[in-house]
Amino acid sequence: MDLTDACFAGAARQADLLRAGELSARDLIAECLRRIDRHDRRLNAFRTVFAEQARHAAREADARRARGEDAPLLGVPVAVKEDLAVAGLPTTTGTCAVDRPADADSPVVARLRAAGAVVLGRTRMPELGLWPYTESSWAGPTRNPWSAGHSPGGSSGGSAAAVAAGLVGAAIGTDGAGSVRIPSACTGLFGLKPHRDHVPLDGPVWGGLVAAGPITRHVRDAALLLDVLAPGHGHTSAASADPRPLRIAVSLRPWGPGIPITGEVRDAVLDTAGLLADLGHDVTRLDPDLRELAGSTAFAARYLHSAATAEAALHRPDRLDRRTRRVAALGRALPAPAVRAALRQAAGLTAHANRLFTGHDLLLTPVLTRPPLRVGEWRHRGTVPALLAAARMTTFLPLWNVAGNPAAAVPAGHTATGLPLAVQLVGPAHDENTVLAAAAQLERARPWTDRRPPAYTD
Repeated sequence: MDLTDACFAGAARQADLLRAGELSARDLIAECLRRIDRHDRRLNAFRTVFAEQARHAAREADARRARGEDAPLLGVPVAVKEDLAVAGLPTTTGTCAVDRPADADSPVVARLRAAGAVVLGRTRMPELGLWPYTESSWAGPTRNPWSAGHSPGGSSGGSAAAVAAGLVGAAIGTDGAGSVRIPSACTGLFGLKPHRDHVPLDGPVWGGLVAAGPITRHVRDAALLLDVLAPGHGHTSAASADPRPLRIAVSLRPWGPGIPITGEVRDAVLDTAGLLADLGHDVTRLDPDLRELAGSTAFAARYLHSAATAEAALHRPDRLDRRTRRVAALGRALPAPAVRAALRQAAGLTAHANRLFTGHDLLLTPVLTRPPLRVGEWRHRGTVPALLAAARMTTFLPLWNVAGNPAAAVPAGHTATGLPLAVQLVGPAHDENTVLAAAAQLERARPWTDRRPPAYTD
């Protein structure tokens, strides 16, 4: 296989090629590093590239295979978001405000390495993961491979940009209010937020709102990575066969009043609903009451409180951008009883939201209410207007961080100007496999990886 094709093949296919001896880890990693060197000055997906360590790991992977050894990701290039600890490096969370190096790899990084993956580098995110775009005053913007003038989303924007541009076979992001699903949607990738605690983290992050999950070209790639990060659940098997006929609810009701949805986003959802019906599923329009005002207000309180808590944990918070400091200040200004009340609402909101799954197997919604942001589009907005705009754009996402349910961004075509569109599939509690099975069926019926960003074909 041509090396460029191999770079765009995705983690699962790369693992197959390496296992069959059709490709060496040394050649694959060398090509990924060449592509990073060629493209990432413009793309700005990586915070740090581990070039020498990756070359050494590739040589070791080839040597292990020559000895007859194997592992699920042996020799496969992956990237990890910069809020996941890597031993010996500061866990920077998109900032320049952390000096102390981590003592050990996070569970995610440790499990990737144990499975033989070659960690090529750490990917960029906005400061503290606060925004649905990836840029800061000191790092500049991370760009969307489909359009250099647009953002790849956030907060796992660097992870998504690296996969979409064919720089790595897969990446890991984290999602506290859509931060895996947003950038996947913006870059034409599959991104899965597993159920809370399905993939282990270093303790609860953002009060339990955050989950780590894969950002990949194919559904099969994500299933393979989940089998490494959360073994014993049969994710790859689930993604390999069509699901039974499912009862799927379709909703275009935002989690808040008066939020518009663009026509292209609406059409993507309805077209996907039609395809699912053609595939034999029972698809019905249902716009359930999800306690929009009370729930979204409680989430906003938790979000702002988490920003303040994250800022307080930094070594040098004075190095943060002004907007980041202002968001944290809003969190500090919240009365403690308001935060406690928001936390108390979580159990009731979770139970209320999950009533939908007593009669349905999946929920289909938009991921975002509009196509990707332009680079710098909100740069001159005040902090509160930018927060409100972000809440409107991502209205379909944070409920499932509160409830914990698995939720995925699934590619669903492109806008008239060539920007990716996506839909969200939400599953019942702890049911990643139904989400994976339905998404994989959609991929087989409507493949999305035959198109590549034109600027990254060499």
